[in-house]
This record gives sequence, C-alpha cells and structure tokens, in this order.
Amino acid sequence: MSGFGEMLGALRRRDGLSQKELARRAGVSRSAIGMYEAGEREPSFETLQTFAGIFGVTADVLLGRPEAGQALPDNALPLLPVKKVPLLGTIACGTPVLAQENIAGYVDLPDHVGADFALVCRGTSMINAGIRDGDIVYIRQSDVVDNGRIAAVLVEGSETEATLKRVYAGDGKITLTAENPAFEPLVFVGPETRRVRVIGLAVAYTHMIS
Repeated sequence: MSGFGEMLGALRRRDGLSQKELARRAGVSRSAIGMYEAGEREPSFETLQTFAGIFGVTADVLLGRPEAGQALPDNALPLLPVKKVPLLGTIACGTPVLAQENIAGYVDLPDHVGADFALVCRGTSMINAGIRDGDIVYIRQSDVVDNGRIAAVLVEGSETEATLKRVYAGDGKITLTAENPAFEPLVFVGPETRRVRVIGLAVAYTHMIS
C-alpha cells in the first residue's frame, strides 16, 4: 500500500465513508478507490484536489506533508518516507531537462509520489487551480500529456524557465491556457507548434509558507 493510499483510506474511515460513497463524491469508480488505497494507482493532479476538498485537508496532507506551522491533532498519522528530487531553475536551451546545469537544488517529496523533478511557480497564472506564486510543483517527466492536463512547458524563443499551463493540442495547433482569466491563452499554429516543448505532467504541489 502506498503512503497516499494509506492516508486516503484513513481519512475515508475517519469520515465513515464506504469506498462506493467516496467514489460517488469524487466522480470516480469504486474500483479506482480500491486501487488508490492498495497503492496500485496514483491520482491525477485534479483528482488529488477533489479528494482534498472532500476531506477538508490540503493536498499536502493527503501526500503526507502537513503545512508548516499547522498544529497536528492527537491522532495525526506519521510522516511518510521521503526522497529528494531536483528543483530546476533556468533550463539551458538544447540540454536534457535534468542536465546538471539546470538543477538549482533538491527538495524532499514523499517517495510514493511519481515525480521526477520540481519547479517553483512564478506569478498568479494558475491561481484558480490552487497553485500560488512561490509554490513548489512536482512534475513527472513526459513529452506528451492528455488534453486539458496541467503540464510544465518550455516555449522556444520566449523564455528559458518552464511555464505551467493546461495543454490542448489538435487540429494543427497547441493552446496553453492559464487558470486565471487575466491571462490570455497562448496559441501556436502550424510550424509554430515546434516551439512548444512539453517536459512533464504536474502531479502534486506544496504551498510555501512565508
């Protein structure tokens, strides 16, 4: 059983929910709940936020990382084992994403979370997805993501730091959409799509406490 699965099961039992009822509230199948709790499947970024809302906790708590300064209840579950993943800074053009020159440091992450590296979110473009300026976002390395998923993306010629956006691709174009109406979508058509390089899928994040 994964650490996330243990926490999900503990919270479900705390609230007296069956797997069937939790599945109904979360909009997933009962078998998916069983797989999460057995450690056979990891939730998507959006599903993680849904579970957090159902139980009234943060995604950090679901992943075994209570927010700094937060008082722990008497029945708090123990912290999960952690691993270190690279925290990327500026990404040099033409280099592998995890090349040493791109790594600004390392951060801890529960070892059951399938992430390969982390980024610091800059700005407020993803605020409506719960990702704030200064948050650390954990990324599973991949050059392809499903439409509508939040991903880390490099845009050639405009910046060397990865940007977080929802990615939509099809009909000869790629659209990068923010989670803040103040930011216009970035649309790349035809040959311009070659400027867009997806480097990974967002799978978790941690709020930074100032």
